[in-house]
Amino acid sequence: MSKRSLAALVLLVSVSFPVQSQRPLPSPTPPPAQPSKVDAQPQKPVTPPPDDTDVVRIRTNLVQIDAVVTKDGKQVTDLTAEDFEIFEDGRKQVITNFSYVSNLPSSAPAAAVKPAIKKTALPSVAPAIRPEDPRRTIALVVDDLGISMESVAAVKSQLRKFIDEQTQPNDLVAIIRTGGELGALQQFTTDKRLLHRAVDRLRRHQCSRMGPSVFTRIGSMNEGISLCSNDTLKLSARALRFVVQGMGELPGRKSMVILSDSLPLSVPYITALDQAMIGGSERRTGPETIEASGNLTSPFTVEAALKQISELAIRSSVVIYAVDTQGLQYTGMTAADSLDQLGARAPSNLAEQEQAIMRQRSHQLQDNRAGSELVAKGSGGFLVRNSNDFQLQRVMSDQEGYYLIGYRPTEETFNRRFHEIKAQVKRSGMSVRTRKGFFGVTDEDARPPERTNRDKVNLALTSPFAAVDIDVQLTTLFTDTAERGSQLSSLLYFQARDLTFTEEPDGWRQAVFDLSGIIFGDNGSVAHQRSETRTLRLRGNAYEQVLRRGLTYQLNLPAPKAGSYQVRVAVRDAASSRLGTAGQFVEVPNLKSERLALSGITASGFLDLNEPASSDAKPENIQATAGDREAMTGPAQRRFRTPSNLYFGYVIYNAQLDKATRQPRLTAAMRVLRDGKVIFEGQPKAVDLTGQAERQRITAAGGVQLGTDMAPGEYILQITVTDLLANDKEKTTTQWVDFEIVK
Repeated sequence: MSKRSLAALVLLVSVSFPVQSQRPLPSPTPPPAQPSKVDAQPQKPVTPPPDDTDVVRIRTNLVQIDAVVTKDGKQVTDLTAEDFEIFEDGRKQVITNFSYVSNLPSSAPAAAVKPAIKKTALPSVAPAIRPEDPRRTIALVVDDLGISMESVAAVKSQLRKFIDEQTQPNDLVAIIRTGGELGALQQFTTDKRLLHRAVDRLRRHQCSRMGPSVFTRIGSMNEGISLCSNDTLKLSARALRFVVQGMGELPGRKSMVILSDSLPLSVPYITALDQAMIGGSERRTGPETIEASGNLTSPFTVEAALKQISELAIRSSVVIYAVDTQGLQYTGMTAADSLDQLGARAPSNLAEQEQAIMRQRSHQLQDNRAGSELVAKGSGGFLVRNSNDFQLQRVMSDQEGYYLIGYRPTEETFNRRFHEIKAQVKRSGMSVRTRKGFFGVTDEDARPPERTNRDKVNLALTSPFAAVDIDVQLTTLFTDTAERGSQLSSLLYFQARDLTFTEEPDGWRQAVFDLSGIIFGDNGSVAHQRSETRTLRLRGNAYEQVLRRGLTYQLNLPAPKAGSYQVRVAVRDAASSRLGTAGQFVEVPNLKSERLALSGITASGFLDLNEPASSDAKPENIQATAGDREAMTGPAQRRFRTPSNLYFGYVIYNAQLDKATRQPRLTAAMRVLRDGKVIFEGQPKAVDLTGQAERQRITAAGGVQLGTDMAPGEYILQITVTDLLANDKEKTTTQWVDFEIVK
């Protein structure tokens, strides 16, 4: 490959890389194929639900609910319709529809690969999942508006353990905070890197209704009183509702886990313990609550709001679980308590003081979890309490599968009143859980209005499932140039034949389509968004080549501040409204820190012109390559056939300079991985500085041979750069890009 050709290739992303000759190019050798590990237990045939996207259905001709049956803590999966009895408002119903649905894949999951959190860790690509794939979908909602400082560490520890030990490759998981800018759907991912970074960002909210610890220290009148509005319970309830609504857009049965120290049914009296000590009473149950200013106001009761969330969860096929993150608490006096500050107000008898404190704190623990228990049981879930390990494995086990049970409703069912549902199993020793009930309104009556095209695009951009009416491939690179500064360059590749072309006079053909790009940051917040409409006019040979080779477009987005982001793009054909989406995780380095950093990596190659290849959308550029014997498979595609050569390029930022020579000393090493295993690893080589005047942005390039013995599938190319002049903590950095080998 010539220097001129590679430079032309990487100019697509506004970066020019000189080429180092690689003779011969190293060739990875794949490991021998391993037989797949299949479950020792044969999988029972599963009858799919009547509607792929509906689990709970409340319609004029069918009421369908989900139920989980356990025995000795384990799911029972071999029951029949004759084993169940279903009651609506105490009246037995005739079961007309029955099936068991498994959320687990038929084969055992592959060994977990630890996410690439450390700089030198092996990277892994999160598997893309389709809506029809068996999976467990779970939203972990951390109520940072109702969590104490001492509980944050326990929450982070248990969530990290959950991610590493409990989740399987197909599990779709989100970690969402109630106290931040909310985005629900866009946070669901199979990528453990994103989940770990979400855990790392967890903090006690400055407006939390909980103080430094679960219990307010006796004698400390103002400890734990939020300096913000006392409407945090409303904010927590609103956030929970928002997440449930978002999850309703996902197919199948889902679960939401609320992790909170305090989700009571009404605002507690903040200084209740001190008031109890003053009056000698055990519990304050009056209607007042106290604000930071000391004014008494009416309390906000969340009971009605939580019941509405349970009803919404039922219709959204969401089961709500709750974890009381207060855990096991000692309710007696501790060294932090001080009765001396109460003076004459404190009871004189020490034993009475101890008993009053223990009773009051026990009541406080119960009050704090009352709302969590209400919303969990109402939706068919359960509350985990008095546990320091949070028992998240119980939730995951509960999501392994469920029974779908349906019956024919009567006219009285749809009287817009609440109807209680009870399910029981005739066999002994088994327990069954299902929804508490539902309101007598059909799904058709409760259905939201028809979405606009813009709404459909926004939903597609936030959904964790790619829209596939148009096959879109995405490569997003972080780059920084002296002229443009830092930016994210997104290259989109898609097939032109997925667009609708209209024929015009003189042989011209025209297609109109919308390009949309969005960057999601912390807690699903939108860091940047851009949409534009493109018109493509072609004729003759250019039109034929575009149909055969596809289109590549570039969408430049400003790079936000340093951190981890999700970039998602959508392509919508204006004539047919067909949609295609793709997403990618991107890390933006902090170049101002002067630490060693890398840009994204371009991965490109060559293939025969008769095969599909990337192409710029401009007709003059397409015609310019019409006479070439070869065509590029560009960085937007990252799909290669064998045998071929893969060429890569990247930029090194903030290399240290030798004080005497004013030259950097850098080495770069390459390795190729598949399924978390290294199949090729090259030796570190000095980075070629020939012809490079700028030392803060050093370009590098190389290549690797893709031999015919490399099986089709997903691979990773990882580059590790070492600065021999930097200190140990800042001397190494790594970047990687995934690519695919196809037949």
